[in-house]
Amino acid sequence: MDAKEISERLVQSGYVADDSLADMVWMGLTIDRPILLEGEAGVGKTAIAQASATALGRPLFRLQCHESLDLNQAVYEWNYSRQLLEIRLREAEGIGQDRLRNDLFSQTFLLQRPLMQAITSEQSAVLLIDEIDRADESFEAYLLEVLGEFQITVPELGTVRAKTKPLVVLTSNGTRDLSDALRRRCLYHYVDYPTVSRELSIVQTLIPHANAELVQQAVLFIHQLRKEDLDKTPGIAETLDWIRVLCARDLQKLPDDPKELAGSLSALLKTRSDQWQVSEAVITKLMGSRSRVGVDPGVVASKG
Repeated sequence: MDAKEISERLVQSGYVADDSLADMVWMGLTIDRPILLEGEAGVGKTAIAQASATALGRPLFRLQCHESLDLNQAVYEWNYSRQLLEIRLREAEGIGQDRLRNDLFSQTFLLQRPLMQAITSEQSAVLLIDEIDRADESFEAYLLEVLGEFQITVPELGTVRAKTKPLVVLTSNGTRDLSDALRRRCLYHYVDYPTVSRELSIVQTLIPHANAELVQQAVLFIHQLRKEDLDKTPGIAETLDWIRVLCARDLQKLPDDPKELAGSLSALLKTRSDQWQVSEAVITKLMGSRSRVGVDPGVVASKG
């Protein structure tokens, strides 16, 4: 499977990837290297892992990182309640302690979490380690064995090696610097906000019933809005939500009245400060400047 076929399959899965991102997925699959995706929130980093799983026909295992993430949540833990029950049953049967100790720390009593699930999967999987920058440095250090060797060491069992190597996708919003050791083990790609042409393609793929003129006007408006000094810049998901709202109102184009348009902007502006800042005067300015943004007219297919 080459990069072109991967790109086509991603589109069929609802993700319009640019050539460089499709190449990145191809390289990750070809040389069994994890992919590190950095970029602002909302640019589609998580979605590429989800779409890749669908496109490749693989199971997806997702680890959502956070500050208090520990190995019990990420890798494995022992089923202590089941172990305790087994101890009581064995004691009643008079089973020897040595045999009991060996049986208790076996795969039967192991609760697998996303990292272990991906490593032990019989079928090649996609492992998404989402927002790795939110986890602490000690957990990042622990990941080096998993990412470099595709194996996990369990003190009671020994080393568990991957049956099939997963496609690993790590995402980062850049809230802290990641270590050089982690970066060395990964292919790297910075995911930026899409160009006008690509965002038009994304919307047309995912909301095919939307009027072409409405889609073009809305995307151009959002690209102007992203230039404002906002607390939270609207991402692709917000673009899609907003256009779905506009379609639900049976609009064929953006309304000329900024007050009418302002009523729908809660789909784009997600903080009180941003909603206050984008006043009707700002909306009027953005509506006037959107026509000056260039776009390939061939990108927008004519629709009824």
